[in-house]
Amino acid sequence: MKRLVHMFAAVALLMLPTLALAATWNIDSDHSSTGFKVRHLMVSNVKGTFGKVQGIVNVDDQDISRSNVSATIETVSVDTGVVKRDTHLRGPDFLDVEKYPTMTFVSTKVVKHGMNGLRVTGNLTLHGVTRPVVLDVEGPSQMSKDPWGNFRRGASATTTISRKDFGLTWNKALETGGVVVGDEITISLEVEMVKAK
Repeated sequence: MKRLVHMFAAVALLMLPTLALAATWNIDSDHSSTGFKVRHLMVSNVKGTFGKVQGIVNVDDQDISRSNVSATIETVSVDTGVVKRDTHLRGPDFLDVEKYPTMTFVSTKVVKHGMNGLRVTGNLTLHGVTRPVVLDVEGPSQMSKDPWGNFRRGASATTTISRKDFGLTWNKALETGGVVVGDEITISLEVEMVKAK
C-alpha cells in the first residue's frame, strides 16, 4: 500500500509541469480592443473600433490544440469618431443593435502557425448569422506580473470577412461606378488577458 502511495505521488509530481502550463485567462476589456477597416466611396478606408469586449481564453502551452477561446462584443460600442455615422451603423441598415446587441466568437480549432503564432478557427455570430472565420494570431506572449500581483498575457489577431455573408447588405451605387461601402471588412484585435484566480 505504501509503495502504491509513493507511485501516485511520483505521477502527480510528473504532472505538475503539465498542469502549470494549462490555465484560464479572462479578457481585460479595459486593455483590449477590436478594430475594423472598410472601403468607403471606393477611394479610402474608414476605421472604427468596438470598445466593449469580454471573454475567456483557455491556454494549454504544452498542447496548444487543446486551447480555446470564447468572446462577446457589444455592438452598441461601435465607434468611428463620427456621431452621425455611428448612429447609422447602430441602426437597422447595419448592426441593428436593438435586435442584435452582441456579436460572439467561439473557437473550434487552434493550431500552431509559424514561429510565434497560431491559427484559430471558430464561429462568428454577427447580425443573427453564424459563419466560420479564421484568425491569424500573433502570440500569446510570455506571462508577465503586473504591480498588483496579477499575471497577464497578450495577443494580436487579424481576419477578413464579407459583410454580405452576415446579412449586412446596405449600400448605394455611385454615378462613377462602384458603391458607397465596400464588402470586405478587415478586423484586428488587441487582447490583454488576466489569469483567473
